[in-house]
Amino acid sequence: MIVELYERLLTAASALSEDSAIRVRAAYEPTGGLGGRIFPPTVKTKSTDAAGYLVEPRYVNGDEVRVVLLDQRQSQANRCEQALLDAVRRQDLFIPHLELATEVEGTAVKITSLEAPHRSRDAYFRDAQGDEGTRFDETEVGTALRQAGSGDLGVYLREVPSDLVYGVWDSHRRRRIQVKVPRAYTSEMYGVSPLVGVRAAGRVDRLNLAGDTVAVTETGWSPLDGAKPARGVASARMSELGHGMIPPSGGIGGVSVKAVHRQPSVSLAQLSSLRFGDVSQEFEAAGRALLASIALLGDRLAFGAPALHLRSGCDLVVVSEQLEWVRRGQNGAPVTQPMECTTVRDALALFELALERARKTGLEWPAEPVRVRPNASLQQAIAKSYEVAGIGAVGGE
Repeated sequence: MIVELYERLLTAASALSEDSAIRVRAAYEPTGGLGGRIFPPTVKTKSTDAAGYLVEPRYVNGDEVRVVLLDQRQSQANRCEQALLDAVRRQDLFIPHLELATEVEGTAVKITSLEAPHRSRDAYFRDAQGDEGTRFDETEVGTALRQAGSGDLGVYLREVPSDLVYGVWDSHRRRRIQVKVPRAYTSEMYGVSPLVGVRAAGRVDRLNLAGDTVAVTETGWSPLDGAKPARGVASARMSELGHGMIPPSGGIGGVSVKAVHRQPSVSLAQLSSLRFGDVSQEFEAAGRALLASIALLGDRLAFGAPALHLRSGCDLVVVSEQLEWVRRGQNGAPVTQPMECTTVRDALALFELALERARKTGLEWPAEPVRVRPNASLQQAIAKSYEVAGIGAVGGE
């Protein structure tokens, strides 16, 4: 079955068949059942600068309804990348990537191109250096990534293939012509017909400490006993420092929805547009199929389980799920066929076969990430993030 699936993917990813895309159609409900409260991500609304949810009109099954976004495209891609990285760290597979590593206060600090906001083109790697102290952009791999263009993305396929799946934009380097690759994998989650709830949040202090104003220094706080703090010394209410009672105050309290949908897709048209330089047609086709298999594997690793945790207060269970090929439409309607790649095991087997076939066409696939370390300025900035500079104010949930 996997061989037949790969052969179909091989032709589809190079636009040599009637297959035009791959879709997943998944429905969820809250772990407590439909009608239960779930919490979307909060954003600041432009009108009031207060916290709110992303609500918009959309057509669902031909009807115009209001939906609330539960997970946007960027977040869904990040979940897939993290799932791939977790699999790499478990040694289930290897996806080439960049890794910046250092140590601060005895703590190992790492960030990879599967985690950085702008992937391999992120400022973390722009401000990194190789073992010899050479700027990363001037190393062999760094130079190749910097000089790549739409006609030859071969170095991306070899060193950071996930960039070609989830999209990349070299916006941190001043160039008139920048590498900009659209995402081939797209996914988002939304709830239908949201009813926004309210909640009251506060804090109960078991000892009912007084909410006095205290003096605050880098080493801690001290009572003022009604006096004014000395000049240059900051002050704060004890409730701001985590002590005392905080009366409940109202705020947005999640949503209740009729249904939850997730709609991922893999654009075979985008994959077919990728070029890898002066290589054979067999190499190019195998490379595109390999990228398609990474997209499917990332989706299955991140979303193939029977339940999903998006954030605090947003746990969901799968109600239904179907993977399908989308083919050229007929008589004004799309034509779809089920795709037999629903489990992590299936997707992993497909990826391994795609990698084997790509290697046979000449693809070089490293066994280790490209490792770099921060330059002096970045190292100083990272170290500052780990400094304890006194006590902090209490934050909201």
